[in-house]
Amino acid sequence: MPHASDESRQPLVLLVEDDPQDALIVEELLADSGFAVRLEWVRSVDAARRALRRLRPQCVLLDLGLPDAYEFSALSSVLAEAGDAAVVVLTGLAEEQAGLAAVTAGAQDYLVKGRVEPEWLGRSLRYAMQRKQAEQAAVALHAERMRAKENARLERGLLPTPLLQNMPIEVATRYRASRGSATLGGDFFDVVESDDKAVHAVIGDVCGHGPDEAALGVCLRIAWRALVLSGVTGAALLRRLERILEAERPGGEIFVTMTTLVLEPDQRTLRLWRAGHPGMLLHDGDQVTLADPGQSLALGLPVEADWHQDVLELPEDAGITLYTDGLFERRLPGEPPRWLGEEGLLDLARRHAHLDGEGFLDALLADVESVTAPEAAADDLAVVHLRWKARS
Repeated sequence: MPHASDESRQPLVLLVEDDPQDALIVEELLADSGFAVRLEWVRSVDAARRALRRLRPQCVLLDLGLPDAYEFSALSSVLAEAGDAAVVVLTGLAEEQAGLAAVTAGAQDYLVKGRVEPEWLGRSLRYAMQRKQAEQAAVALHAERMRAKENARLERGLLPTPLLQNMPIEVATRYRASRGSATLGGDFFDVVESDDKAVHAVIGDVCGHGPDEAALGVCLRIAWRALVLSGVTGAALLRRLERILEAERPGGEIFVTMTTLVLEPDQRTLRLWRAGHPGMLLHDGDQVTLADPGQSLALGLPVEADWHQDVLELPEDAGITLYTDGLFERRLPGEPPRWLGEEGLLDLARRHAHLDGEGFLDALLADVESVTAPEAAADDLAVVHLRWKARS
């Protein structure tokens, strides 16, 4: 006699059959087939739907001639509830064409009553379950490929190559999708050099996660580049971007935080405008400080905002690091709950102030991930490091 734990590992087969004699025949055939299964029997389509939701079987043996079904309505109802279960239909001797049609409609196989041998029944059920698994794997693979293509398209839009010409500036960037997200989110950035040799940069964060937010981030990033290259900067730039946001966002609750800035050709003057966005790290040789200049409201809020310019005087060969809140809004391990925050981020950044841009970002991200809880990466993050090259 099989052990109870062995029975629990056996596939569960739901038999949907109104005729008790036919149900007994199926039970006996399965017992002689050598394929050990657990069998549940129901007599109607309605009972089958309830059993599918409650039991989640691996396979359904479905009689097409049920009294509460018409033509293929039984198959349609069962397929709608089957989920991961394979479906094998049972037909009468004169209904073999109906079995073929059922396979075309989504069943994994069909069997003709009166022609089924025990070994044949067991093999059909095994193959049907394997075929269902193969179909699901193929669907999942296709979805993953489509997701990867979508991510690649979104990434090209969100994370562009900096458009630089003559100015001696180094740019390093990083992006990390949230661990729970299959697609990129709405974090975006860009860096361009205008004809007057000023270097412009933006970093932004569309609230929410998913492809709609990512697409909106792409729209705003491209609009920002186009406006900057046409000579629009500062508060006027933010007003135009807010108009675009309000026209393109999928819902009125969507808002965007953003910092847009101009590094002047003298390499000492930084002009910036903050719309609800976090601060930045300022680099001076082997020193790093946290800059948190004045800011105004995020874009897209139902309040009229006026974005003010701040001017910072940079030391020679200075650098700045811009980031979205996904870099520092992370929980630290332990109780009571504590957060990394921008001050904690600054402590980590100071350890690596001597590194160049690429090395600094790699070390900083590694430290952030090592000191925060494993589940902390619930948000996307983007980081941009800009540093003037040392003058010879």
